[in-house]
Amino acid sequence: MHHPQIACNLSPSMAEKLRRAVEPVNGLHAIWSGCTVTPTMDESTTPIRAADNGHAADEAYRLIREQILTGRRDGGEWLREGELADAFGVSRTPIREALRRLTAEGLVRYERNRGVQVQVWSVRDLDEIFSLRSVLEPWGCRLAATSGRADLTMLAELADAMDRVAPDGHPTDVDRLTELNNRFHRAILEAADNTRLTAVISSIVQVPLVWRTFTRYSPEALRRSLAHHHELVAALTAADPDWAESVMRGHVRAAWNTLTATDHR
Repeated sequence: MHHPQIACNLSPSMAEKLRRAVEPVNGLHAIWSGCTVTPTMDESTTPIRAADNGHAADEAYRLIREQILTGRRDGGEWLREGELADAFGVSRTPIREALRRLTAEGLVRYERNRGVQVQVWSVRDLDEIFSLRSVLEPWGCRLAATSGRADLTMLAELADAMDRVAPDGHPTDVDRLTELNNRFHRAILEAADNTRLTAVISSIVQVPLVWRTFTRYSPEALRRSLAHHHELVAALTAADPDWAESVMRGHVRAAWNTLTATDHR
């Protein structure tokens, strides 16, 4: 089986994250591991209920993470334990644990004697992320085309739902469109039946620059992106790995070009 080589230059910090994740995995030479989480779009400042005290750290982690990914917390913003504890109605202990987990994920950074700050993502970060995606996601889609595990009905329904949320490339609800898109891509990854690959790709896209890409799309770019979803469903239905891989590669690269174009304006 042919395994792709990742032809890209990574910063030392990014390369180290990838190396630590899955050193023993054959065929993937630079991988950044993580977890598959799709934050809900509910109110993220709701105090954590007393009944949830046993899981307060998990809940605080989820809520703060959602705030970062959806842009409610800006890059460079300092996160104060006391303020967060008051906002969520918990002690500082679960907040501290939540921030530790977010630091490990790379969504925030810890600075000695200053505290925890929301990570600032650069154009270089975007280039590194999409250079990885352009290799790994097409490979995952290729695996999905031959696994027989793809839920084709669900994928078609998600593609149709995205069309309804963004008629003629004009989104009426970006949060809803983002949620549907994440579900679509996650379903394809799960159909690839490669747990490590799913975790790696999921972690790569869990950054604000990638999470809310639709806020930067022109109507033409969004129409093209939504059309790709339907073609991906067709390729998976035909169980054609070459077609599926090719469409996903074009889909990712089109997103990459759209985002870098807006960042260089």
